[in-house]
Amino acid sequence: QVQLVESGGGLVQAGGSLRLSCAASGRTFSSYAMGWFRQAPGKDREFVAAISWSGGSTYYTDSVKGRFTISRDNAKNTVYLQMNSLKPEDTAVYYCAAATGPAAILSGTVAYWGQGTQVTVSS
Repeated sequence: QVQLVESGGGLVQAGGSLRLSCAASGRTFSSYAMGWFRQAPGKDREFVAAISWSGGSTYYTDSVKGRFTISRDNAKNTVYLQMNSLKPEDTAVYYCAAATGPAAILSGTVAYWGQGTQVTVSS
């Protein structure tokens, strides 16, 4: 069992930055691929980024490439999403996710979800 708790969301102006954190409970954190999804009002939840269990492989949706960076610290059971050059269209609730591998994250076959953290980007 893995419990995920996100933090770091908030209100920021366009062009600004935020860093989201996702703290995981459980001793098996390092065996899971981790990812971030987001859901804007009236839209489906969408994939944002994923990282392999070792941190050696990362994946991004096209709209955030070059602006967002996913990373993890297995010693701290934490995954991060550094978001730079934020745009109003990045406004959404951001969810942390754990899965058996990056392919599972990309397909949305998630084993565990966090409760979400709101990110609002003003123009």
